Amino acid sequence: MMPLENPQTQDASATGEDRGLLLVLTGHGKGKSSAAFGMVARALGHGLQVCVVQFIKSREDTGEVRFFEPHPQVQWHVLGEGFSRRSQDPARDQQAAQAAWQCARGLLNNPALGLVVLDELSYPLKYGWLETATVLAELRARPAMQHVILTGRAMPEAVCAAADTVTECYDHKHAWRSGIKAQKGLDW
Repeated sequence: MMPLENPQTQDASATGEDRGLLLVLTGHGKGKSSAAFGMVARALGHGLQVCVVQFIKSREDTGEVRFFEPHPQVQWHVLGEGFSRRSQDPARDQQAAQAAWQCARGLLNNPALGLVVLDELSYPLKYGWLETATVLAELRARPAMQHVILTGRAMPEAVCAAADTVTECYDHKHAWRSGIKAQKGLDW
């Protein structure tokens, strides 16, 4: 017996619209950035030019930076001041977020880029360092075939509503809560 075809799994390329997508990877679970970087690999495999802007993270010794940054079709910008739930200098963090957004704005205007990842964008929006309406306006004005992935916990509802795809990551169990530190190659 042949199973009935699920309309959600049909080949949309034959019937659907062809345009750049806005994807949101959010939630309190692990894996949002990792999923985005998997899509970076996929985009590169199809010859797309890619750019990543990291809004909060400040480490340039992570596995993903070491792996992707030398690739000729990737631009990688680590522009954060590091993450802390209680910032030591909120004004500095706001300045860093605004500088990262200026970088991102230029990328969102570049039709040569097939994929732009704005990693941990939710935090500057959540803390009011960037205005959600301004960010959404820039995202809407990007080149027609440019895909954008936004990551971070607690993505504002207005951003999720504007997205084509929203995935929420949730962890049922996490090694960190068991007292195990972050592991090289898995967590950074």
